[in-house]
Parts: sequence; structure tokens; C-alpha cells
Amino acid sequence: MKMDVLLGLQWGDEGKGKIVDVLAPDYELVARFQGGPNAGHTLEFDGIKHVLHQIPSGIFRSQILNIIGNGVVLDPIVLQKEIGGLAKFSIDYRKNLLISKKATIIIPTHKLLDAALEQSKGEKKIGSTLKGIGPTYQDKIGRLALRVGDILSPDFKEKYQALVEKHKTTLSFYNHPLDQLEEMEVQFFEAIEFFKTLNLIDSEYVVNQALAAEKKILAEGAQGSLLDIDFGSYPFVTSSSTMTAGACTGLGVAPSRIGEVFGIFKAYCTRVGSGPFPTELFDQTGEEMRKEGNEFGSTTGRPRRCGWLDLPALKYSIMINGVTQLFMMKADVLNIFEEIEVCTHYELPNGEQIDQLTFEVSNMDVKPIYKKMKGWNCSLEDVRSYDEFPEELKAYVSYLESELNVPIKLVSVGPDRVQTILR
Repeated sequence: MKMDVLLGLQWGDEGKGKIVDVLAPDYELVARFQGGPNAGHTLEFDGIKHVLHQIPSGIFRSQILNIIGNGVVLDPIVLQKEIGGLAKFSIDYRKNLLISKKATIIIPTHKLLDAALEQSKGEKKIGSTLKGIGPTYQDKIGRLALRVGDILSPDFKEKYQALVEKHKTTLSFYNHPLDQLEEMEVQFFEAIEFFKTLNLIDSEYVVNQALAAEKKILAEGAQGSLLDIDFGSYPFVTSSSTMTAGACTGLGVAPSRIGEVFGIFKAYCTRVGSGPFPTELFDQTGEEMRKEGNEFGSTTGRPRRCGWLDLPALKYSIMINGVTQLFMMKADVLNIFEEIEVCTHYELPNGEQIDQLTFEVSNMDVKPIYKKMKGWNCSLEDVRSYDEFPEELKAYVSYLESELNVPIKLVSVGPDRVQTILR
């Protein structure tokens, strides 16, 4: 048995939460392998909208085991609130939610550091969500961080205080105020006590034993491939590996045990925060796209930047992830357009046209070269099969498949579970 991986191929917000929820009945275990509470996975069913930040999106299926893996950075306060929000659904989180002892903990001063570092960048801000994620990953790489297993140690508070003192030195350099820290720490330690009551495990053993037992596992990525710390539009990226390879290191699974790689992309592009975005629309079309798609961050509420689909970037993500199946999301957002466009190449400042997302593309202004296609310009609300698609949408799907050389197996035409068309 091999572990399947589901991840976003753009700058995040592709709709991964919905698809995990749709695919979940085929799996016995769903695991998050990276990221932190900056991820907002939105699910909608039975007329109710749900947003998950750290808990895997299989949590609403009672038969599924959900694991938060070692590659995740966890905010205990956010997790406690998130679990509290599940209470009305009668979810047995003590049975169905497992947390790796090797996952890293976000502590209050990580959030203060995040704010101080972002403020110090001035106009060169990267658009951090200020959740403390970057500084936590910095401490992890610097071998300073606290991990979930540490909270069970009798000297946890001493370890915590030692790290806080290091952070205070940095915060004093930036003249960042500490007046909120005491209140934040009260909440933090209350959440830590709750944390101790959860099912804390050596997740790499649980995952590999499940594979050995022929159980079906889905690894759920957060953020998007173009935000990867190595392969994204650096430095405007997240602090973890958002690629298929990150599922191996974030869960302790060998590369040879990876099966299907499901790549999710929107029928257009969005991005939150700073950084290059070649197909971004600054006109009325972009505003209409944002309004129609309700493009506001599920974690931050920030308006998302919107633009046409970028094929060179999508091909790049498919290549480095080894994508085997594509899922196209939010096709319904393009319902309002009589004509849609797709970026096929970039034009460099010297006039050269390329179709690759090279190092230079992320570091210079490039002009997108577009192919224009006829839009379907009609509602997809009641569509429940591919045969019911308007011919223009079928043509769009067929064109993308021919360009990307990977089958598009699923098309989402609305936010609800039932608005998911399998091909």
C-alpha cells in the first residue's frame, strides 16, 4: 500500500479542504504534513461553512483517523479553540485526532517576533499572517524550538522560559513592546494543559504501521506549491516544504511509499500577500473575479489578488510534485465572463518569450502572453455530471489537459460537496 498526497499547485487557497472532505470516504487515515494555523481549509456541506486551520479535513468523517504530523507547527491556543468549535458536531476528537510528539509548538513570543520582523521590513514586507509560523520554523532549524513531546516533561516551563529569554533579546533589538505577553502566556499555558489531554503519539510509527496493514492514507498539504521555501517565489514564500517531498519529511514516510499525487488548482489564479504574480488583474475584470469567487482569506480575511490561469507556473508545479491527477476548482467563478484568458508564455524585458518559471521570472517584471477562449457565460449551479457541462467549459478542460499532459479527473462547480464533478 502507498500513501496518496493531495496538495495545491498555485499560491494556496485552491480548495484543498473541500477535496479532502470529498475524497475522505475512500481513506482510513488523513494526515497533515506541514504548515501551521496560517492554513485555512474551508469545507461546506449541509448548508454550513466550516474552516479548519490545523486539524486535518477528514475530521468530519467519524470513521477516519486524523493525524497532525511532525512537519506541522502547532499553536496550542488556536488548536483548543478549533477543537471547541467541533463540539457541536459530536466529533470524538480524543479518538479520531492524533498529534505527533515531534510537531513544533508556536509560543507567544513567536507571534511577537513575527510582527517585529515584518514591521522591520518596511515596504519590503512579505505579507506574513503574523501567526508566528516563520519564527517557529526558524527556531526548529536553529535547534531551539519546543516540540509537543516537551510539554510532558517536568521541566517544560524551564525550557519555555529559556526560549522566551532568547526571544526577548531579539525583540528588544527591534524595540518591540512586550505589554501583551503576560496575557498571551495565560492563554498559552491554559491551552497547554488542555493539550496534555489529547492523544499525543509517535506519528511516524502509526503512519508506517498503517501502510504495512494495507490501510489507505491521504497526506493533506497546506498553502501551495508556489509558496514552497525552496521552489516558490522566494522570499515571498511560506517557511515549510509544501511539495510532495514535504509529505515524506513531514510524516516520516519513504519516497518509495508515495502513490497518487493529486494536484489542485483553480480555474484562474489568486494570491494573498506580497510577491510576483505575472497574471494579476488590476482592472474591473480582476475585481469581478474577486467578488464572484468571494476571494478573501479564510484565515486572515484579506482580499486576494486575482488573475487569469498561469500555465508556465502550473506546469512547473506539476513537474516538481510528480502530479498524477489534476483537480480543477472554482470553475463556476468564471461563469460571468464571455471571454476567458490563459497565460501560455512570459515575455521578458528583452523581448524573449519563455514558457518556464525560471529563477529570473520571480525577480523581474514579465509580461504574460495570453490565449483567449470563449467563456460559457452561464450558471453551473445545477450541473451534476460532466455531460451537462456547456461546450465552452468542456473545451477549456480539454485544452488544459492537452497543455499539461495530466488528466483532469475532477471539476468543482460550487462550494458544496455535491457540486463536485468526477470524470
